[in-house]
Amino acid sequence: MSPRLASRRPPRDRARARGFTMVEVLVSLVVLSIGLLGIGKLVLFSARANDSAYLRSQATVLAYEILDNMRANLPTAKIQGYDVALGTVPNAPTSCLATVCSAVQVANYDVYTWKQHLIAALPAGQGSVVTSATLPVTATITVQWDDEAAQSTFAHSAVGAAATESIVLETVLQ
Repeated sequence: MSPRLASRRPPRDRARARGFTMVEVLVSLVVLSIGLLGIGKLVLFSARANDSAYLRSQATVLAYEILDNMRANLPTAKIQGYDVALGTVPNAPTSCLATVCSAVQVANYDVYTWKQHLIAALPAGQGSVVTSATLPVTATITVQWDDEAAQSTFAHSAVGAAATESIVLETVLQ
């Protein structure tokens, strides 16, 4: 028997040795596609969660910004000099960067710049400051923004519906 004939397989084994069938290839492509879709959705959730966390940290930094300004101008802060309602934007005051300002003018300038930072840093950003008239003097700072992108993903709210998020910082000034 020649070596060439000995290495040949019988005809029925040759049919099994041809490779994958088209059905096997299609099934593996479907399984792979489902896995890739799952990874894509995970990346989308991760990106939106990261965006939401970034906005929350920006809001916290902005709340502490006005609180620091209030502590730097404590006598005016104690007499409600920094109080501002949610949704209002005060008129542009005289800049206190190049001129000497009174404590009330400094408070007005601080509130105005803080409101501008809220608008620039947060989508639909707004804030309020409420100072108590009783001792101990407490300040309540509220920062709100629209977190629609993340909330439509996680809370299953409708896309386009306002999803207002807020943080509230309350502290004793005195």
